[in-house]
Amino acid sequence: MKNTQKYVLSITVVALAAFGTACAKKKVAATPPSAPQPAVSTPAPRPAEQAPVRTESRATSSPAPVTTNRTPDAKTKARIEELLARIEDAYFDYDKHTLRPDAIKALQADSSELRDILKDYPDYPLTIEGHCDERGSAEYNIALGDARAQAARDYLAQVGIPSNQLHVKSYGKEKPVCADHDENCWQKNRRIHIVAGATQ
Repeated sequence: MKNTQKYVLSITVVALAAFGTACAKKKVAATPPSAPQPAVSTPAPRPAEQAPVRTESRATSSPAPVTTNRTPDAKTKARIEELLARIEDAYFDYDKHTLRPDAIKALQADSSELRDILKDYPDYPLTIEGHCDERGSAEYNIALGDARAQAARDYLAQVGIPSNQLHVKSYGKEKPVCADHDENCWQKNRRIHIVAGATQ
């Protein structure tokens, strides 16, 4: 009888083990591992469907570029003309192009104010005209008038007027201010004269 009980007990244990394994297999089979979900990607909109870019917000957030006038207005031009009229012509000795003391004094008059105005308008030029008396050949006087204008230009550049705004032009003996044939008249013609703007 003990053997029968052991036998029944063994069968029961085996049956329970088999039943438990079958249930466990069913559970595993009942809940298979979930397959990975495919990534959902939103297709990029076609160019026609893209929303317009708002540029006005950028324009208002960045400051507008500051434009500066490189040439003077009418009022400032009038002041430059007034200063040039007050700067007397600088005169030279016969056959010379070095600045005399009286020529330097003439160029000093109002040149500091002229310098202060011109530095704010880098595109506004002045022309220094060189002149000679009637004696000598036309070619020689053109060269001498140019040397006189260059001497005045160098002086004004030392005072602080930007040299790139100072142009020179020699007229030689072509534009006299006096037509008499004496030393008094010739002295008036040996000069430099400054005008606003560039001359051809």
